[in-house]
Amino acid sequence: MRIGKRSTPEHGAAVEPGSLRQAVRQTRIELAERSAVIVEMRDAELARLELLNEALDPLFAQTPPEIDLFDRGISQGDTPRLWIDAIAHVAMGRDKRRYRFVQDTRYGRKLIAESHDIGEIVKAVTHYVASRMVEREQALASAPFKAGGMESAPSSRVRDVGWFLLGVAAGIVALFALVALIGAS
Repeated sequence: MRIGKRSTPEHGAAVEPGSLRQAVRQTRIELAERSAVIVEMRDAELARLELLNEALDPLFAQTPPEIDLFDRGISQGDTPRLWIDAIAHVAMGRDKRRYRFVQDTRYGRKLIAESHDIGEIVKAVTHYVASRMVEREQALASAPFKAGGMESAPSSRVRDVGWFLLGVAAGIVALFALVALIGAS
């Protein structure tokens, strides 16, 4: 074992074997450099997502104002995301250059599109927005409406009244059976 000056392979700074203060200082410097790189990477992710957000402006300018399905915005958590609506977002891939457009479903996260090209992601988001608008139209068209709000179909109302009357009749029969049992005692 050789005693004397040792150098760290990353920085080449000499550290005395017994100098704990110098080793702690060197470790703090290394951590600060690593955290600066992490901050720069996060800033780069945010910048890329902001570019995509600007590229989506024309698409969302075309959506009718009465449709409130979409709530676009960038969240700046540990993993920055560009939210399209409550269940779909774009995040950067592991290499921080690839866009990943995903949708949360009841069965897990579904990858809709992945690309380095903003244009391809804009196409995928455009298709997604169109699909959501058509789904909304179909849901509204299938639900019967009246001026006062939503109304159930007549057959289900008749069925509900029938079940109610059957329950009343069963209650009356049970009451008479109970009176007969008490009277017999």
